[in-house]
Amino acid sequence: MSGPAPERRGYRLSLAAGDIDVAATHAFLTQAYWCEGIPLATVQRAIAGSLCIALLAEGEGQVGFARVVTDRATFAYLCDVYVLQAHRGQGLADWMIQSLLAHPDLQGLRRFMLFTRDAHTLYARHGFQPLAMPQRGMEVVRPGLYLTPSPPDHA
Repeated sequence: MSGPAPERRGYRLSLAAGDIDVAATHAFLTQAYWCEGIPLATVQRAIAGSLCIALLAEGEGQVGFARVVTDRATFAYLCDVYVLQAHRGQGLADWMIQSLLAHPDLQGLRRFMLFTRDAHTLYARHGFQPLAMPQRGMEVVRPGLYLTPSPPDHA
């Protein structure tokens, strides 16, 4: 891993796919405000198509996670960032973000985005700012998407 040290007292960061605990990630994300109820299969597909980092605590396994959706050339979207409550307040989210931002595949991008409800200060420390021209942005938002039953398949 390039950038910040991949180890810190009692913790280790890993970009290795084999170190990502999909079940632990799903367990957290299914309760997160931004994707409550997300199905395991959706988390599996999201992880497979993204650059992910795991925060591993000695003797505990994965206690944090973040992923970047990117073409690795022009654009990236940081999402699904979390550190379990018992491990917060130690700068671990900062460490994960700093490590991701230093990744060689994320250098020279024209745009790097994220959305957050309550962690603006955290991301501002890493250079993220409010949208310069929010009137140019558009989105399709489906709140509660994972909480509503899927319609039956009529194939």
